[in-house]
Amino acid sequence: MNDDPQPQPPEPPAPGDCCHSGCAYCVDDLYQDELDRYRAALQAWQARHPDVKPGCQV
Repeated sequence: MNDDPQPQPPEPPAPGDCCHSGCAYCVDDLYQDELDRYRAALQAWQARHPDVKPGCQV
């Protein structure tokens, strides 16, 4: 399984990273996009590794 590592969640932005100015590419929006990609990647990974229990480190 080393050639197919379990996806890791993205690092959330720090509380002061968002300037609340309505930026077109807000760090909070970018984080949400990364989180959506992570969840999709994790779901695909879990489908490829059905014997691994959620939360277990591989």
